[in-house]
Amino acid sequence: MDELTVGTRVDHPRYGEGIVSKNNLTAYEIFFERGGKMEITKRNTDLTVIELNDNAPKTGISVSEIEEVMSFVLDKYAGLSEVIPLGDKWIGGTMSLQPANLELKPKEIPIEAFFHKIVMLRDRLRVLEQSINSHKVLSDEEKIHIQQYITRSYGSLTTFNIFFSEKEHYFIGAKS
Repeated sequence: MDELTVGTRVDHPRYGEGIVSKNNLTAYEIFFERGGKMEITKRNTDLTVIELNDNAPKTGISVSEIEEVMSFVLDKYAGLSEVIPLGDKWIGGTMSLQPANLELKPKEIPIEAFFHKIVMLRDRLRVLEQSINSHKVLSDEEKIHIQQYITRSYGSLTTFNIFFSEKEHYFIGAKS
């Protein structure tokens, strides 16, 4: 059901007909003929709309609007990590690091763990880029200078692109 506005007429199986008097964040305040003033949660499926009040000005902010804003902010500041798929051929695999000294034991690392570290590094570089670009004190020249180091870092990490399932997730350095 869409967000109800103040003045919308509704019907409830227990309380009868009523009119929405307030649209709160998670509930509607409704005046019912049989039940008086009641607060009904927005998730309640018992309400039936009799007549929408399309002329009422929208008041407050809806839960879906808050979710949209929160998703934007968390995504912008890397609070939501994008799910990056590991290439199929690497799933379940291990990396074996053999020291030059054969008397020392080799170290085996699950590729998924190594891949996770690479993705975290990439995400942190992105957050660093955003922080530099939105910095209020740095001049544009200083931002570009620092940004060049990040671009070179991406270039140094292109070797690890073989682990990514999709090219859109690849590290990309400076293009010549």
